[in-house]
Amino acid sequence: MTTIDDLPIRDDLRGKSPYGAPQLDVAVRLNTNENSYPVPDAVVEAIGKAVQAELRDLNRYPDRDAVALRADLAGYLGHGLAAANVWAANGSNEVQQQLLQAFAGPGRTALGFGPSYSMHPLLAAGTGTRWIGALRDPDFGLTPASAVEQITRHAPDLVFLCSPNNPTGTALDPSVVEAVLASAPGMVIVDEAYAEFARPGTPSALASLPRHPRLVVTRTMSKAFGFAGGRLGYLAADPAVVDAVQLVRLPYHLSTLTQAAARAALAHRAALLVTVDAIKEQRDRIVATLRSRGIRVADSDANFVLFEVGGDQHAAWQRLLDRGVLVRDVGLAGWLRVTAGTEAETDAFLGALQ
Repeated sequence: MTTIDDLPIRDDLRGKSPYGAPQLDVAVRLNTNENSYPVPDAVVEAIGKAVQAELRDLNRYPDRDAVALRADLAGYLGHGLAAANVWAANGSNEVQQQLLQAFAGPGRTALGFGPSYSMHPLLAAGTGTRWIGALRDPDFGLTPASAVEQITRHAPDLVFLCSPNNPTGTALDPSVVEAVLASAPGMVIVDEAYAEFARPGTPSALASLPRHPRLVVTRTMSKAFGFAGGRLGYLAADPAVVDAVQLVRLPYHLSTLTQAAARAALAHRAALLVTVDAIKEQRDRIVATLRSRGIRVADSDANFVLFEVGGDQHAAWQRLLDRGVLVRDVGLAGWLRVTAGTEAETDAFLGALQ
């Protein structure tokens, strides 16, 4: 049987594994940071009508620039943003891939502070960008001084920051973002996929956009909106950044049906985002309960919690799975990550862990 190694694949891709988490049929799935709450019936109906209205014209290409959708996204974000400041694609992963295509690529470098989102180095590899794995502090934090020292040493063309960070969950102090922007020679991307779940008083990098034309903030509708199956991610930046990304985007990359469904979801965002507070309540419950049991837990501004199991984390992952609860082994020795779901799912997780 032919294998990948038998094919003339690029040398830098040999031996690598595709990104992905186990998709197993278990009672409680808390491993991919999905929103556990189904889309409300009223929103299902609205999305269905919006998609139905587009079906007769599927013989025509979609709006290549998704102008109406971008205007809706800008309205949701606020901060004085307009459609010209926003770009949308099939998930924030595609948005970040397009940013790497435009501002990185062969002969250029991208830097991220690990442990962080494991897709970033894979996107770099796919675009021929050399990845620099900088490090967070031992407590998973990142100080301005540490960030600046590593950026000054490597002078990357593009820097990834995650706030809240995945898999640790904690948002960055704004001073870190400002220090990185002052020291980075190229583009700075702040991945805010979990921003809606941040604890009160946690600022967004969106507020810094007017002062920093090399800053890009990426977001997604997958988490807080419960729209993971809809695949809609987006960025906010200076209009020049949006112009640059359009040089590398595939033509008609965002289907008519995706645009229609996303606009309908945005129009009913109050009904969708009502689950955010419920999820945050379960997240905080997990943190408090585990700490009361003497378990070390990272502070979380996201819809998940990173907790220490000690020893072999994969063995602990398997023991939870044997009890019908699927969490995520992110490859961090001695730690596992659990998504905050419904109250019943939290009950199941805490019971299985006990």
